[in-house]
Amino acid sequence: MEPALAGRAVKLSMRQRQIFARLSMCATLLLLCAAFASADTIVLKNGRKIAALSTTVEGDKVRYETASGSLTLPKSIVDHIEKGPAGIYGSEAANFAMAAPALAPLAFSQNDVEQNTVRDGAVDREFLSKLDDGAHGGSRDASKAAALGHHTAAQYEITHGDMDRAMDDERVALGFAPNENMLLLNLGYMHLKRSEFKQSLEYLDRARRTAPDDPEVSKLTGWAYYGLNRLELAVNEWKKSLTLRQDQEVQAALAKAERDKEEEEGYKENESRHFTLKYSGAAEPGLAREVLHTLEAHYNAIESELNFSTPDSIGVILYTRQAFMDITNAPSWAGALNDGRLRVPVQGLTSMTPELSRVLKHELAHSFIQQKTHGLAPTWLQEGLAQWLEGKRSGDNAAALLQSYTTGQAATLTQLEGSWMHFTDAAVQFAYAWGLATIEAIAASSGISDVVRILEHIAVGEKPEAAVHAILNRDYNDLTQLTADYLRKTYGR
Repeated sequence: MEPALAGRAVKLSMRQRQIFARLSMCATLLLLCAAFASADTIVLKNGRKIAALSTTVEGDKVRYETASGSLTLPKSIVDHIEKGPAGIYGSEAANFAMAAPALAPLAFSQNDVEQNTVRDGAVDREFLSKLDDGAHGGSRDASKAAALGHHTAAQYEITHGDMDRAMDDERVALGFAPNENMLLLNLGYMHLKRSEFKQSLEYLDRARRTAPDDPEVSKLTGWAYYGLNRLELAVNEWKKSLTLRQDQEVQAALAKAERDKEEEEGYKENESRHFTLKYSGAAEPGLAREVLHTLEAHYNAIESELNFSTPDSIGVILYTRQAFMDITNAPSWAGALNDGRLRVPVQGLTSMTPELSRVLKHELAHSFIQQKTHGLAPTWLQEGLAQWLEGKRSGDNAAALLQSYTTGQAATLTQLEGSWMHFTDAAVQFAYAWGLATIEAIAASSGISDVVRILEHIAVGEKPEAAVHAILNRDYNDLTQLTADYLRKTYGR
C-alpha cells in the first residue's frame, strides 16, 4: 500500500493481504480432504492445518481418515493434533467429497507406497523410479502405485515449501492417473498460488469434466477468473459453488467481487501487453493511456532487475478518491493498494506526475515479488525491495535509523518478517525505513543480483534467514551489522 500522493513520505501501515490469503486451503494437502464435519485438526510445524475425521499415530507416521479414504503424513512435520467431536459421514457430505485415487487392488498396499516414498526425511527417488518402470510395463495396478508414489512425494514437498518439485511430481502422478479429480484440483490450486491463472483453468476445466458438481471446482475457478479480471465469470462460479456447499470464504469473495463488478460496471477499458486497465469515466482518457505506457516501462525495468516475468495480465483500476475508499476500505492516507489488482485513486489528475509514476512502480514491484516468491517473501524484504525498485534511498532516514540501532531500540529482521499491522506508527516508520536500508546495503555490498538470488531461494521453500545465509554467508545479525556500517559509511557526517 502506498501513502496518498500528497501525503506522508514514510508509509504508516502494511499493504492489504494479497488475494490468495483468502483461499481456504492453506496448502494443497487440504484439497485431499472432503467437505465434512471434522473431528481432528492436524497442525503442521509450518503452521498449516489439515482437517480429518480421525487421526492415529503409527510409529513415524500420522494416519488420518477423510471421506475419500485413509492418508498418512510423516510425523516429523506434525506439530500437534487438536482433537474434536466425532465427524459424521452423512450422504450430503459424501457427495461433496473429492475422489481419491482408486488404489485397490494393488500388488502391494497403499501404506507400502507411502512409507517407501518418503523415508528418513527425504523423497526416495530410486523407489519412485522403480514405480515408474513398473507402470511403463502397462500394468494398471502399477500405474496406480506410481501415481500414489508421486502424489505422496508432492505432499511432502509442499509441506517443505518446494512448490516447483511438488508440481513436477503431481504432474507425473496425473500422467499415470489422468482422470483423478483430486490431482487435477491440486494442480489447479498450485497454479493459482503462483498467479498462473490461465494454466490453472486448464486443470480446473478438466476437473469439471470429471466432477461437474464439485464445489471446489467452482470455488477455485472463481479465483482464477478473478485473477484474470473477469469478474462476471468469477461471480457466476462462486454463486454455483455456494449452491453446492455453503462456504464463508466463498461468500466473502462473492460479496467483494459483486461490489467490484457494480462499481466497475460503467468503467471504460483499455489494455496493453501486460496490463488490463479499467478506469472511471471521471478519469481523463489521456491519463489512462499514460498510465499504461508508464506501467509498461516500469514492467520492463522490474522484469530486467528481478529476472522474472509475470505469467498473466495484471489488472489495474483507476478510481475516484471516494470510490477507492468505498471499495478498498483503505485508510484515508492510502495512495494505492495491491490485492492482486493495482488499485489507484487518480481524481484530479489529468496527466502523469512523478509521484503517480513512483506509486505505480512501487505497487507493480509488489506484484513481481509476490509472484516470484509464491507469496513467501518476508515483509521486510517485500517492502524494502519495492521501495528500492521505485527509486527511494535512505538518506533522510539514515541518522534516525542509526540512533535506533545503536541504542538497541530497533526491531530485528526476525521481528520484521511477519505482519506489521500491530506495530505503532513509529515502529512501522522504522520497519519500512530499515527494510529499504537493508536492501540498499546488500545491493551496495554485492549487487542487487544477490537480492534476486535470495528471492529464488525463498521461492523454493527456504526460510528467509537461511536464504540470506546461503547467498550472503551472513545470518540476520551479520546483515543488520552490514546495514548499520553501510548507513554510517554512505550517509554519515
